Amino acid sequence: MKICIIGTGYVGLVAGTCLADMGNSVICVDNNIEKIEKLKKGIIPIYEPGLSELINNNVKENRLFFSTDLKNAVKESKVCFIAVATPQDKDGSCDLKAVIEVAKQIAENLNEYKVIVNKSTVPVGTAEKLNQIMKTIAKVPFDVVSNPEFLKQGAAVDDFLSPDRVIIGSNSEKASNIMKEIYAPYFKTANRMIFMDVKSAEMTKYVANAFLATKISFINEMANICTKVGADIEQVRIGISTDTRIGNKFLFPGIGYGGSCFPKDVSALISVAKENECSSNILEATKMVNENQRRLFVEKILQYYKNNIKGKIFAIWGLSFKPKTNDMREAPSITIINKLIEHGAIVKAYDPQAMDCAKNIFLESIEYLGSAYEVLDNADALILLTEWNEFRHPDFDVIKSKIKDKVIFDGRNQYNKVQLKNKGLKYICFGI
Repeated sequence: MKICIIGTGYVGLVAGTCLADMGNSVICVDNNIEKIEKLKKGIIPIYEPGLSELINNNVKENRLFFSTDLKNAVKESKVCFIAVATPQDKDGSCDLKAVIEVAKQIAENLNEYKVIVNKSTVPVGTAEKLNQIMKTIAKVPFDVVSNPEFLKQGAAVDDFLSPDRVIIGSNSEKASNIMKEIYAPYFKTANRMIFMDVKSAEMTKYVANAFLATKISFINEMANICTKVGADIEQVRIGISTDTRIGNKFLFPGIGYGGSCFPKDVSALISVAKENECSSNILEATKMVNENQRRLFVEKILQYYKNNIKGKIFAIWGLSFKPKTNDMREAPSITIINKLIEHGAIVKAYDPQAMDCAKNIFLESIEYLGSAYEVLDNADALILLTEWNEFRHPDFDVIKSKIKDKVIFDGRNQYNKVQLKNKGLKYICFGI
């Protein structure tokens, strides 16, 4: 099938590449000329395991193309996916300017019936709004479908190729059948395509992310209580996660969630609730607890040093908001590092993939080193902010020999307190 993907950001690039890998002819469109030229040369703007190889292979097989020509891409395609950014507005609501503009451009270039698929995360009622706008422009019939993405950064390619489920919000049988044809190759052994009305599909995306964010904030709040009462959050976590009704995912205490989805989607859902005069107490608490975790972590560091870290040199392990990505959007590291600098500390950092992104954020205010152990040289303490695999089982003897104050501040609760004590290292984390 001929498909165009409008927007070559994280979602668009992964979706377009994976759809091409199933034999479709896919044109990925973007108005950023520099990005498109780089993609044509095999320069991938994001780090995602397996994506670069998949792009190069499908380009070589003439199934995947990159272009700035939206008009031609729409005319040549049977299905048009909208995958542009929907950033958070100043009031926390979702900014739909890019989505609406793309919908108008698609409508202007429709030459026959097509399915318009909204892949961007948008509030309830967006598809209905797009449908109304496009009807005033288009001269041929079309259908607007909601197809929210559920890709985990660091595992996005696998998530798309082997999805837990694909949700399709459609009020048209014709459009539903076309979507079923697109996704059928992904469900050879079990059909996990879920069809529902458009508004329910739009809502499902927000609710899923908000629930996962709430689990993270919940376990973080419990960790803070454990600290006060002398309980061990790790033992508590194991105790509750063995209950099948609760499970063990997203129940790891630390400095909280970041990235492009959870913070934005929680805020957007709060905004939707306000617009419809509904309370959002749990969502607001989720957001507040997450923001507080970063402050609490800095307070732990300050408390250890009796509120004086001026001139202290901190080695930072991890900058991205999570492992296996170079994405630093809403990363906890940004808040924490800026606070350390405000208090007069000197920061040196290492991250396996996010160093270039970090340089655009921190500029020259921190020092960037080339390896995990190099960053420890002359440092007073180690601060772990992102749980990359290479940080999970480090050589603690080397760490002890390098850091002056023999203390590790762990923002992800990665290490064993008893083991570090036996190594002669002090260990500060959450809820233990």
